[in-house]
Amino acid sequence: MKLTVVGCAGTFPSADSPCSSYLIQADGFCLLLDMGNGALGGLQRHCGLYDLDAVLLSHLHTDHFIDMCNYWVVRYYRHEGPVMDRLPVYGPRGTEERLCDAYGGDLPKDSAMREVFDFRTLAPGRFSVGPFTVYAERVCHPVEAFGFRIEHDGSALVYSGDTGPCAALVDLARDADLLLCEASFTDGKEDVPGLHLNGRQAGEHAARAGAARLVLTHIPPWTDPARNLTDARAAFPGPVEVARAGEVYEL
Repeated sequence: MKLTVVGCAGTFPSADSPCSSYLIQADGFCLLLDMGNGALGGLQRHCGLYDLDAVLLSHLHTDHFIDMCNYWVVRYYRHEGPVMDRLPVYGPRGTEERLCDAYGGDLPKDSAMREVFDFRTLAPGRFSVGPFTVYAERVCHPVEAFGFRIEHDGSALVYSGDTGPCAALVDLARDADLLLCEASFTDGKEDVPGLHLNGRQAGEHAARAGAARLVLTHIPPWTDPARNLTDARAAFPGPVEVARAGEVYEL
């Protein structure tokens, strides 16, 4: 299982990275987690425009899904003709309506989005996507939001999505090979209940879960990644690093 960080900036793109988007590949299958601002451009460095086999959307804030609107254009108006196979898109309730609203009011009738995307509503539990076994759990965020555990061939990758402190994330990340965990806030600076984690909290969640490795992500341009890295290392005894666009991890 190969994880490629397409984009890892939180809230808005940085000078160095698009917003949240992560490509997971195994056995020739390409699964994308989130497609935030700028991710469609970054994705083309790592796979072809029509190579995706499925998309998981953790929640419906624009820094996690907005480039799906542009990706609809890519597939619907393809100059060789529309892509005939509908792409499975797993997301929270109302994903199709949210994408249509975000795109604007000039979509063709009868939901042209549905002609391209096969929308599937997420619920807590286990399901299969290609060669992957996926576990989805609700996490702590102001909108319906999911964290994911993705298993393949004995390895486990966990993605927090956006979340505040959350027991469900600890359960998802139990003994995971890699926890890709948001760290948007700075310890002692922001304290908004049920919104985001800071570096220390990300480290604490990884330690409680017994994860083997922690990668901090979704750090906004106004948050100091070095500070969050130091705080996470103080709370978690295993290897910790900050995600960077283009970084590849083999599990």
